Amino acid sequence: MFNSLTNLFKQMLDIEEVPNSAKGDINLAIACLLYEVANADHQLDDTELEANRKLLSRLLGIEKIVADELMNKAAECAKASVSLYDFTSQLRSLSEHTRYELIKAMWEVANADGHIDPLEDMVIRKTADLLYVDHSEFIRAKLNAKGQ
Repeated sequence: MFNSLTNLFKQMLDIEEVPNSAKGDINLAIACLLYEVANADHQLDDTELEANRKLLSRLLGIEKIVADELMNKAAECAKASVSLYDFTSQLRSLSEHTRYELIKAMWEVANADGHIDPLEDMVIRKTADLLYVDHSEFIRAKLNAKGQ
């Protein structure tokens, strides 16, 4: 009886919020974060999706077809996720420069439609905090993405 209860609790603790395909896949984690920014204002428009596709191709060095597949997987994973931590925890080991480039890319997605929504700002700010990006770098990325 005690063993069956112990096994039940272990199984409950092993339940994952993010599908297993997102575990350990840095490219997918990056795609999920870019998707989270694009969807933060609950309005996925074509300019943000196209910016997302181009940035994935540029950041990860992949073809547009592969970027499209990654974006589809990212949409599924982002919908199944309960927090940004699911993705940022996989990216903390990246270099400081790479984390800066990710935050800058997130700003570029947010600004793709010509307007940065406060919800998009909040997602990027929280991501930067979870990735231990300095606030000065966070602001520099925002200004660079806006072309200032």
